[in-house]
Amino acid sequence: MNGKRIGGRYDIEQQIGEGGMAIVYRARDTLLNRTVALKVLRSQFGNDDDFVARFHREAQAAASLSHPNVVNIYDIGQDDEMYYIVMEYIEGMTLKQYINEHAPLDMNKAVDIGMQICDALDHAHQNELIHRDIKPHNILINKYGRIKVTDFGIARAVSSVTITHTGSVLGSVHYFSPEQAKGIAAGAKSDLYSLGVVLYEMLTGELPFSGDSPISVALKHLQESYVAPRKLRPEIPQSLENVIIRAMAKEPMYRYESAREMLEDLQTALSPERRNEAVYLLPEKYGQEEDQEITRVIPAIKPEMMRKRNWDEEAVSAKETIEVAEKSGAGEEKFEAEDEQAKRFPVKKVAGWTAGIFLFLALVGVAIFYGNSLFQIPDVPVPSVQNMSLEEASKTLERANLQFSIQRQPSEDVAPNHVIKQTPAANMLVKEHSYVQLIVSEGKSKETMLNFVGKNISDVESQLSGKYKNYEIKKETDDSQPSGTILRQIPSAGQEIVASDTQVTLVVSEGQEKPRVPTLVGLTEEEAKARLDAAGLKVQVRTKSSYKPKGTVIEQSRRPDNEVERGAYVRITVSDGSLPGESRQVEEMVEVYLNPGERAMIEIKVTDATGQDKSVHNSVIDKSMQFKHIPIVVTPSQDARIQVYKDGQLFEEKVVKYSDVQ
Repeated sequence: MNGKRIGGRYDIEQQIGEGGMAIVYRARDTLLNRTVALKVLRSQFGNDDDFVARFHREAQAAASLSHPNVVNIYDIGQDDEMYYIVMEYIEGMTLKQYINEHAPLDMNKAVDIGMQICDALDHAHQNELIHRDIKPHNILINKYGRIKVTDFGIARAVSSVTITHTGSVLGSVHYFSPEQAKGIAAGAKSDLYSLGVVLYEMLTGELPFSGDSPISVALKHLQESYVAPRKLRPEIPQSLENVIIRAMAKEPMYRYESAREMLEDLQTALSPERRNEAVYLLPEKYGQEEDQEITRVIPAIKPEMMRKRNWDEEAVSAKETIEVAEKSGAGEEKFEAEDEQAKRFPVKKVAGWTAGIFLFLALVGVAIFYGNSLFQIPDVPVPSVQNMSLEEASKTLERANLQFSIQRQPSEDVAPNHVIKQTPAANMLVKEHSYVQLIVSEGKSKETMLNFVGKNISDVESQLSGKYKNYEIKKETDDSQPSGTILRQIPSAGQEIVASDTQVTLVVSEGQEKPRVPTLVGLTEEEAKARLDAAGLKVQVRTKSSYKPKGTVIEQSRRPDNEVERGAYVRITVSDGSLPGESRQVEEMVEVYLNPGERAMIEIKVTDATGQDKSVHNSVIDKSMQFKHIPIVVTPSQDARIQVYKDGQLFEEKVVKYSDVQ
């Protein structure tokens, strides 16, 4: 079975358990991408239609339970002739394995386990569901020590059919309640008796009753007393033994009224104030030797016992008649006549009974013959309705005189309101008017749209990639949110979506709008400060010897038109007018020849007497060009430097001296 896919979505990985009813595998749910336990029923169960119907009802009832100490049932289904249950996967061991390794258990541990089982039973009993098969094999312990009770309701379904399985008895007779041993319907108190047996085994390491055959063990549950736990383990406090005595009372009326009451008793069973309490005496044992009217277990009365009783009564009656006749002095003739009559009476009686039995059997045979012909329900083949629309499938089943029930589930492949699967499968013979279960598609699996608003885009991109059909990021300036913060989303958070079909749009903040650095060279100091203030920038001023008029900006630290953060500083250099003879400066136009060899962005910068790194040309060229009229200003103390940048990297540099232009 390893590697096989069941139900179109469960990939079997490994067998992890086996019992008289089913084989359990660890499997992978490919639809929800999680590990599950897959219980596959043995073939002898799947061949009984009555069992299958009852099994479905009981499994659905068990699936309604939701409790931390109960194994969840996720799904039930059929794959060809195979019936299966999909359950929560518990990584750990059974309580039976734990007992075998650690028995006798620490008393605190045993009480804690008992309390958790009680809590699970209380939840089930409140929902009118009886387990009927409480035993350590059906109790799991996960790796964190939490107890998980499994197979709720399944025992009731199984008990509706007769099963022979070599080497095992259904329900493990060692944990049967007396009423189950009698064949009486089990109730909530039957689960408490079985839990009492489990507590006994945990605390002593032994079972209260054992025998050579299941029947002998069942009779001991009915008739015999068990060895008191304190005789096997003296350190067990009387208060804890009293819990077992009360839970394992043979008469249900003397047991706990509910699992909740047993849980509350266990909570204080190890408290110091209860350690020396008196032995709990059951009414069925107290004064048993003196009370001859106490209810006792007696064997069932069989037909041969009834016949023997009738013959004994007739013999006694005849004896009494003889004695009366002798005492009354009746004549010998009367006694002989009555004796002859007594001899003839049984012969007539036997003949009459024989004739009556033959007449009764004849009438029964006639009734069966005509009853079958009048009331027999015909078999009909189940039509194939898989992949049909629900409307079409319902009409098809109605035409075949069959009824149907609907269970909906998501599907990535089957259109909404179309049949994914049917049980029983197509062409199986069933009784007319039987039910066919239809698994109907709800369409692709829907989920709730996540909330991304307020998060940084860099933190959520991993969640977006591959999950949704596509996603788009739009940016806008926002003075209130830092750059990268998600401002809005489409679809909105909480909306039901099909992730694989959804286009997600996120509006992301760029932060405050960045100001651009204005051109300041050539302005007066006051004009430069005004422009920087208007742009939201701060200014630093320094002075420098220059031929320019005093107060004129001759340099700026940031290039014009560059984007900077609001509030950034721009340093300006202002002329102090200390160099005399401005007329000694020379203005000149120079030429620059360029051959980039390939298409490139070309920028030309000039540093001269008027300022540093002035950008005088910026363009893309793809062939050799000659740039004329590059303006420079030189003085006796300030040469001109022309720099050519190719794609942001210095490509060429040329220096023009004052003496070169004289």
